[in-house]
Amino acid sequence: PWFDRDLSLAGRVTVLDEDGQVKDTLVNFKKPVAIIPSLAIHLDRSRTVNAQTDLPPVMMQVPETDTTTFADLLKTQIASEAGINADKVLGYELSFYDAQGASTVGLREEFLASARLDNLLSCYIGLESLMNASGDQPALLVCNDHEEVGSMSAEGAQGPFLSNVLDRWCGADKARTIARSMMISADNAHGIHPNYMDRHDENHGPVLNQGPVIKVNHNQRYATNSRSAALYRHISDELGLPHQSFVVRSDMGCGSTIGPLTAGTLGITTLDIGVPQFAMHSIRELVGTRDGFTLYRVLKAYMDRPDVA
Repeated sequence: PWFDRDLSLAGRVTVLDEDGQVKDTLVNFKKPVAIIPSLAIHLDRSRTVNAQTDLPPVMMQVPETDTTTFADLLKTQIASEAGINADKVLGYELSFYDAQGASTVGLREEFLASARLDNLLSCYIGLESLMNASGDQPALLVCNDHEEVGSMSAEGAQGPFLSNVLDRWCGADKARTIARSMMISADNAHGIHPNYMDRHDENHGPVLNQGPVIKVNHNQRYATNSRSAALYRHISDELGLPHQSFVVRSDMGCGSTIGPLTAGTLGITTLDIGVPQFAMHSIRELVGTRDGFTLYRVLKAYMDRPDVA
């Protein structure tokens, strides 16, 4: 699905500046700078995709007499964006992204289409909930990196970051604090696709715009238990807001979240929940316009409750 899309480029670059200092800076080209053109269907009836040979992007045409390097282009961009005159590019971590902005879709604008809804939408909802809560109850938001590649990194859910933060925050009371706390692992869920309804359990197929989805799996691919699910349902019912449940078909594999990883590390009661969506992991995903705000309202109320465990 990344074929034939306008792609831009962003990330972190480490440079040696004109004063001999090593500096990190962010770069975002914003405009489309690349495309991965697909092979015409006339030339490839089988439509097989080799990630090594078929996905390199087209970025520019370089005449034989042109000695410009990619590092030269980065230095020009950094000077324009950050005002840093770099003598040398020492390293970079850059990613392509779809340059098309988000948009509402539908005759009644009931859907939101965008890139990276899984899982930046949950991060945004969590941050808004925390910022708009009263602050009377202690609460913490963690947005882990590398969830889609296993979470085993310094910033990932299997790394030490969250535990280290709790050590510094709680000190000797860390274990007691965890015992009195609950974690909500928010990560988008699979909405029932109208063209592929047989991929869902007929009794647990979440519908877009019908509320956030409590995710349950008895093989512990999700960390929800009856107590954590009950608290969410109770808060949601108090607010008069809808909620749904998702259980994967017994004859299909189940995805997972950072919920079980964190729950297993900290021993904290956990709820796995998420906004239902279509086209998960596609370059452009789709959610309902109402579900995100519903989840925000419940999470905000949850952060103000003294009795969460």
